[in-house]
Amino acid sequence: MPSFEITPIGTVRNDRTDIQHSDNWGAVRSTIVVDERFGEACLQGLEEFSHVEVVFVFDRFPDGGDHREPRPYRGRADLPPMGVFAGRGPRRPNRIGVTCCRIESVHGRELTVVGLDAVSGTPVIDLKPVLVEFVPTNVRQPEWVSSMMSDYFRP
Repeated sequence: MPSFEITPIGTVRNDRTDIQHSDNWGAVRSTIVVDERFGEACLQGLEEFSHVEVVFVFDRFPDGGDHREPRPYRGRADLPPMGVFAGRGPRRPNRIGVTCCRIESVHGRELTVVGLDAVSGTPVIDLKPVLVEFVPTNVRQPEWVSSMMSDYFRP
């Protein structure tokens, strides 16, 4: 398969620096500073939207190695083993993260969001406004996921 080179479009700035502290992202305020090569108007119009999908790289996590065998979800022995594509964590073949965040403000090349689960310094590779037409309805997931994730976005 061909490989691709991706250049980040910006960087996350917030108060979170510990990659092992992976819960309670709900109240985390982050500013994404978009690279100057995109100009001061690169975010123009984004303030009209309530949410944005932030695509980023888990750059501080080592390569996950062999992804063929399912592993206990989030490394917890009390949770079922899941294949690499059945989770959203950083143990991924390309270490890409995607989070839907509430937009707080847009100023020039700075986008401030709430709920981004990425530490300060994380490279951002794309931003996409959330469109109602793209939001799924009737989402289904195992009940244990809802229980486990109940504190993930809690302030």
